[in-house]
Amino acid sequence: MKKLIIAFAAIAFLASCKKEYTCTCKTTLLGITSSASTTIKDTKKNAEETCDKGDQSGLVECSID
Repeated sequence: MKKLIIAFAAIAFLASCKKEYTCTCKTTLLGITSSASTTIKDTKKNAEETCDKGDQSGLVECSID
Protein backbone atom coordinates (compact mmCIF):
# COMPACT_ATOMS: atom_id res chain seq x y z
CA MET A 1 0.00 0.00 0.00
CA LYS A 2 2.85 2.36 0.83
CA LYS A 3 4.38 1.84 -2.65
CA LEU A 4 1.04 2.64 -4.25
CA ILE A 5 0.76 5.93 -2.36
CA ILE A 6 4.31 6.89 -3.35
CA ALA A 7 3.56 6.05 -6.99
CA PHE A 8 0.44 8.25 -7.01
CA ALA A 9 2.33 11.10 -5.36
CA ALA A 10 5.07 10.87 -8.01
CA ILE A 11 2.51 10.90 -10.84
CA ALA A 12 0.74 13.93 -9.35
CA PHE A 13 4.06 15.76 -9.00
CA LEU A 14 5.12 15.04 -12.57
CA ALA A 15 1.73 15.99 -13.99
CA SER A 16 1.93 19.43 -12.43
CA CYS A 17 5.50 20.17 -13.53
CA LYS A 18 6.16 23.34 -15.41
CA LYS A 19 7.42 22.79 -18.93
CA GLU A 20 8.15 25.04 -21.87
CA TYR A 21 5.37 25.45 -24.41
CA THR A 22 5.46 27.48 -27.63
CA CYS A 23 2.55 29.84 -28.23
CA THR A 24 2.15 30.83 -31.87
CA CYS A 25 -0.15 33.67 -32.89
CA LYS A 26 -1.19 34.09 -36.52
CA THR A 27 -2.53 37.39 -37.81
CA THR A 28 -4.40 37.74 -41.08
CA LEU A 29 -4.99 41.20 -42.48
CA LEU A 30 -5.95 42.00 -46.08
CA GLY A 31 -5.16 38.43 -47.11
CA ILE A 32 -1.64 38.54 -45.70
CA THR A 33 -0.81 36.15 -42.86
CA SER A 34 2.04 36.65 -40.43
CA SER A 35 2.95 34.78 -37.26
CA ALA A 36 4.88 35.30 -34.06
CA SER A 37 5.88 32.81 -31.37
CA THR A 38 6.76 33.04 -27.72
CA THR A 39 7.77 30.50 -25.09
CA ILE A 40 5.70 30.03 -21.96
CA LYS A 41 7.09 28.05 -19.02
CA ASP A 42 4.16 26.80 -16.95
CA THR A 43 1.78 23.89 -16.64
CA LYS A 44 0.04 22.97 -19.90
CA LYS A 45 -3.34 24.25 -18.67
CA ASN A 46 -1.92 27.62 -17.59
CA ALA A 47 0.15 27.93 -20.78
CA GLU A 48 -2.95 27.35 -22.91
CA GLU A 49 -4.92 29.96 -20.92
CA THR A 50 -2.10 32.50 -21.25
CA CYS A 51 -1.73 31.83 -24.96
CA ASP A 52 -5.48 32.13 -25.58
CA LYS A 53 -5.45 35.64 -24.10
CA GLY A 54 -3.78 36.75 -27.33
CA ASP A 55 -6.81 35.77 -29.44
CA GLN A 56 -8.68 38.64 -31.04
CA SER A 57 -11.97 38.18 -32.81
CA GLY A 58 -11.14 37.17 -36.37
CA LEU A 59 -7.79 38.97 -36.53
CA VAL A 60 -5.40 37.03 -34.29
CA GLU A 61 -5.54 33.32 -33.52
CA CYS A 62 -3.15 31.92 -30.90
CA SER A 63 -2.50 28.29 -29.99
CA ILE A 64 0.02 26.06 -28.26
CA ASP A 65 2.17 24.08 -30.69
